[in-house]
Amino acid sequence: MNVLVIGGGGRCHAIVHALSKSTKVTKIFCAPGNDGMRDLATLVPIKDVEVEKLVEFALANKVDLTVVGPDAAIAAGVVDAFEAVGLRVFGPTKSAGRIESSKEFAKDLMKKYNIPTAAYQVFSDYDSALRYVKEQGAPIVLKYDGLAAGKGVVVAMTLEEADEALKDMLLNKKYGSASVVIEEYMEGPEFSFLCFVSNDKVFRMPISQDHKRAYEGDKGPNTGGMGAYSPVPAITEEDLDYSFDNIVVKAAKALISEGCPFKGVLYAGLMKTKTGVKVVEFNARFGDPETEIILPLMESDIYDVFNNIIDGKDMEIKWKNQATLGIVLASKGYPGDFNKGYVIEGLENINAQVYHMGTKYVDGNYVTNGGRVLIVVATGKDIKDAKENALKEVEKIKCENLFYRKDIGYKAL
Repeated sequence: MNVLVIGGGGRCHAIVHALSKSTKVTKIFCAPGNDGMRDLATLVPIKDVEVEKLVEFALANKVDLTVVGPDAAIAAGVVDAFEAVGLRVFGPTKSAGRIESSKEFAKDLMKKYNIPTAAYQVFSDYDSALRYVKEQGAPIVLKYDGLAAGKGVVVAMTLEEADEALKDMLLNKKYGSASVVIEEYMEGPEFSFLCFVSNDKVFRMPISQDHKRAYEGDKGPNTGGMGAYSPVPAITEEDLDYSFDNIVVKAAKALISEGCPFKGVLYAGLMKTKTGVKVVEFNARFGDPETEIILPLMESDIYDVFNNIIDGKDMEIKWKNQATLGIVLASKGYPGDFNKGYVIEGLENINAQVYHMGTKYVDGNYVTNGGRVLIVVATGKDIKDAKENALKEVEKIKCENLFYRKDIGYKAL
């Protein structure tokens, strides 16, 4: 079978890698992909939002299955366009994808169907938003109501920080011209609960915890994620069962009731607060870097899993009983300004899974080509073991412009 993966970062490298292990897959294309996966997939120079070109390519190359990676492609309506010409595609429609692309849609859905989440208000006017923030006090959470590459959320610990974020979002239009969702601040351990969803059928994946802040001890600005690990000891089986029944299954059924049934990966970003597990956010696709941590644990053939979701079939997905931990190597300066083009040495010595997030292959060397550059994922019998293995391998990578956190997984240890 010919498979097309749409996207280009570490998440798509992990999906391509998982598909490459299937006995049913003969050829993998990735659009646009990245140089780090060129030994597994044929790279196609089409951007993930160039919908018509992607459809034309899939038809011309007799693609049997397409897997959509990034949020931007879902919001651009890639799935709708593929389905319209009879192509098999894994991912939600643009309408179902609003659970991620519009924070307001997601919050209203949760309110209507009684899915536990933080109290909130929506504003498009700076003055009234600031007034509300002053009434509520800090800490407070501000979310841009649209896609912002994982950077549209500010947890403001002071009123000054909140005001700064409101100016960015509503006056300076830093991410575009949408409204802002202002939420109560919640506290507790966070975890990512990804599930395969086919209308009202829901299949769990192992849970993980992402580290969003740039620096050790969870300091510094929010990033797209500096590393992750699985499992999450702070979350009990009881918490998981509650989250599955009262959050993910409820959300899947709510989307059917709203006339936009969901097929694909529904990602629930959850927090275990003093008053129970609540939703921080929903995403309509595989998380990044969670995918890189979770997919190496899958024992089932992922090609079958994707097809069963498209066809609405029952299945049992088998997972390894191991821990995984991944450490992201990022360009110095990320998530702010950074330089590219630094040579990366030592990759050939790594005895762990390396997924490329932002690299380029130039004159026989990989060089840095993004904010997050690589993620090194190691397994172990427990998190301590996986962490030791990951750190040992990361130290083999030499590059003068990369930094990483040595404390990934510290909350579990």
